[in-house]
Amino acid sequence: MSATTTTGGRHFLQIPGPTNVPDRVLRAMAAPTIDHRGPEFAALGLEVLEAVKPVFGTTQPVVFYPASGTGAWEAALTNTLSPGDEVLAFETGHFATLWREMAERLGLRVTFVPGDWRHGADPDAARERLAADTGHAIKAVMVVHNETSTGVTSRVAEVRRALDDAGHPALLLVDTISSLGSIEYRHDEWGVDVTVAGSQKGLMLPPGLSFNAVSEKALQASKTAGLPRSFFDWQPILAANERGFWPYTPATNLLYGLREALTMMAEEGLPQVYARHTRHAEATRAAVRGWGLEVLALDEREFSGSLTAIWMPDGGADAVRGVILREYDMSLGAGLGKLADKVFRIGHLGHFNDLTLVGTLGGVQMGLTRAGVQVDPQGIQAALERLQQP
Repeated sequence: MSATTTTGGRHFLQIPGPTNVPDRVLRAMAAPTIDHRGPEFAALGLEVLEAVKPVFGTTQPVVFYPASGTGAWEAALTNTLSPGDEVLAFETGHFATLWREMAERLGLRVTFVPGDWRHGADPDAARERLAADTGHAIKAVMVVHNETSTGVTSRVAEVRRALDDAGHPALLLVDTISSLGSIEYRHDEWGVDVTVAGSQKGLMLPPGLSFNAVSEKALQASKTAGLPRSFFDWQPILAANERGFWPYTPATNLLYGLREALTMMAEEGLPQVYARHTRHAEATRAAVRGWGLEVLALDEREFSGSLTAIWMPDGGADAVRGVILREYDMSLGAGLGKLADKVFRIGHLGHFNDLTLVGTLGGVQMGLTRAGVQVDPQGIQAALERLQQP
């Protein structure tokens, strides 16, 4: 006998982005659109340009684009590199693969370190390859901090140490699209040259804004980089930003939302934001193991605070997701690329609390059972026990 689909209440959007947008942010974005060349907008621009820096862990400029994270990927490459340059990248998952493909389409030569999609970027492999590059042909190292397709977080600080140990001058370019605002990140301290981010995950906004946090070394590289760019060129944007403006029409109402989201994060405190994400991730993994299932990530140093991917190597993950959507009105992330139908992903990032997680895990447990997957019904209890701890 089929369960009756619940039609009351709200939809549970538990994909790892776009995430749920808080009511406060929605109300802020509902403000009337203003003149993007006027003094009121200039004040808004200057405010958000400064307020976003602590989330990146930087005192350096952060460039905003009315674009998805893919646009910020392209901006990071085109502002720092020239045709034919060699870059070092790591096969950590679907999005690392897509960034590699973009680099190749732009005319870069990519050395792609193979990976199993269950581990992050290997600092030892980076050290070995950079040390062997005595002629410094490698101009940049590309790392996805938190791979959204796998729930694996690369150890960026250790990759930075690999660069330093090798005495290599390559730029360090890092994608934080699914980690910024959810997992602690230190652009300046870790010596990152360009940090790529998007609005629709930990920053609790709709899609439509993306970012490049830029080091002084990257700014200097942009003066001689030879890849074509116009819309994504940092220089005219930074010049306009000095007065709170942009050289094109900005996403005005998203900037209102960003100001409110950053206010919410400051009220909670960034250390508390990161601790909350860590705690929810631990509770989720406790449930997965309690069910008798396996987390895709294998190295506990690389467990993600943003999402958890559940490994179903014999397939059937899409059927589970379908049951959960149909019967319990909850969306979960699909397996991407070579993980298609082999994982489903639970997003636990952004505007999220204990009860939201309990509802999410309850829906997953009911859905697994409804789909015929043998799980221990005490799995959710393991999560509750973790949540009842500090």
